[in-house]
Amino acid sequence: MIANEMMEQLRIRKLVEDWALWRDAGDWERFRTVWHDDGVMMATWFQGPAESFIQVTREGWDKGVSILHFLGGSTIDVVGNRAIAQTKMTISQRATVDGVVCDVVCTGRFYDFFEQRDGRWGFVLRQPIYEKDRLDPLDPAARLELDSELLARFPEGYRHLAYLQTKIGFSIKPDMPMLKGPSVERLYARGAAWLAGQPLEM
Repeated sequence: MIANEMMEQLRIRKLVEDWALWRDAGDWERFRTVWHDDGVMMATWFQGPAESFIQVTREGWDKGVSILHFLGGSTIDVVGNRAIAQTKMTISQRATVDGVVCDVVCTGRFYDFFEQRDGRWGFVLRQPIYEKDRLDPLDPAARLELDSELLARFPEGYRHLAYLQTKIGFSIKPDMPMLKGPSVERLYARGAAWLAGQPLEM
């Protein structure tokens, strides 16, 4: 029983790693295979069906949008044909902010809803949790003065990421889960309900 559970955890972890590698490498056809057809992606700048996410991500890639991911450890709970995976990660994005080329790095977790259908695990929902971030000019001698009023509009866990993304034209979701607070508690409750066999309400 333990060996079987570990095997399913390994299969799910492989999907988590495939997501990051194939998305960041622009391997769109293989990236599509990690999702179920009704999969949903949530991010600061996008919320919707996985297929639409692939399309807009590819369009951004072609325009030079630079967003990369790095993964850390995972914990994966498997109950029957359902699973919840939490994986430490960083999101790194490079863009020009007010004429200064900058990197923003956001640390958090991917909180993923998986289901096994016809013998195949796939993503049903990916919901990042944003814990803390920072913004740095590539040139340490560059002078960058952030708009403090604009910066203060965004939640603490992804404040600088949202600032950069807003500056380059994205609309940002203001209530994403962070390390603490009602949004992440609701997410944990949804995860527990998913493992208990309840339908996932989007």
